Amino acid sequence: MRIVFSGALALAGLVALAAPGAQARELATVIRLDAGHVELDREGAAPVSVWLSADTRLDASDSLVADKTKARKLEIVLPGSERRYVILKTAGGTTHVAAERALTLEQGSNFRDIGGYVTKDGMVVRWGKVFRSGAEPMLTPADLGLVDQLHIGTVVDLRSLEEREINPDTIDDREGALFVSNDYSIKVLMGPMMARKGEHIYEGMEKLLAPQYRSLYRRIMTAGEDGQGAVLYHCSAGQDRTGVATALLYDMLGVDRETILADYHLSTALRRPYWEMPRYDPADYPNNPIAQHYAKSYKDEDARAEPLYAPSGQSHLVQFFTYLDATYGGSAGYMKQVLGFSDADLARLREAMLRPAD
Repeated sequence: MRIVFSGALALAGLVALAAPGAQARELATVIRLDAGHVELDREGAAPVSVWLSADTRLDASDSLVADKTKARKLEIVLPGSERRYVILKTAGGTTHVAAERALTLEQGSNFRDIGGYVTKDGMVVRWGKVFRSGAEPMLTPADLGLVDQLHIGTVVDLRSLEEREINPDTIDDREGALFVSNDYSIKVLMGPMMARKGEHIYEGMEKLLAPQYRSLYRRIMTAGEDGQGAVLYHCSAGQDRTGVATALLYDMLGVDRETILADYHLSTALRRPYWEMPRYDPADYPNNPIAQHYAKSYKDEDARAEPLYAPSGQSHLVQFFTYLDATYGGSAGYMKQVLGFSDADLARLREAMLRPAD
């Protein structure tokens, strides 16, 4: 059954549920209503012309949806099998891009575009440049057809050797994409996390995964320059290692932390754990320490992810930001001190990922 967000499960509602008081800041949102329709919800009532586009540039190949409309909300015919960007053009000729954040997949989990958020200095994170996800081993032909439309040129796999042994990445082969991964054992990651008994579980992850995060951000800096397509990065569930990578990036770009926190907690609703691992016999992996765990987890197709909160009630990401600020003075400090980036590198990363709001 195709996953469709409607009514109370619209993404805007999920943001509100994820972190009380936190509202992700976007100039316009595109929310899926059903298998064939989305709703555009925008700020302001100035007249705009609305177009559907296969990319984020307005050109002669795009389809006009509404001409000089003042409507704040607009229902648009858009099948879930098509990746389209909604482009709003003002009377003065400026454009703004909006899109569905989560891909509508039949057997996928937590696959989304990281674009659209407004930074504290009024820039907007670019759509269609970078995607995040879980491992996605069970995608249907229809799902793969939708992924094909993303023009992925690089896949950065944040998983361990043991996870990749059970569940090799396949999207890079299908898309002809550059595959980037740095080897480490799941034992090195899980040992400290389990020892902390659910509190401060991300502390130290930023050092363990420094090679992966350095590769990811470096690729984002350069992918747009060499025309190699969009960047996809993922772990197994797309929530912890991927969530930290995303939070660090947003924070460095200047997205406010309430928005970052709301986006991080979307993983609880957007994950479909049953589709995150292929079916396998753990006896085939006698020396793999994660094989038994994954084989027993989420056997029910309707299984849902656990909320991302510590036993103390704090968000895992809130705890990590407190540690990050005390240790490095923030995300930019971390990227300089641990990843070895210069001010010029961070400027390139901002240029690659941000555009003016108007």
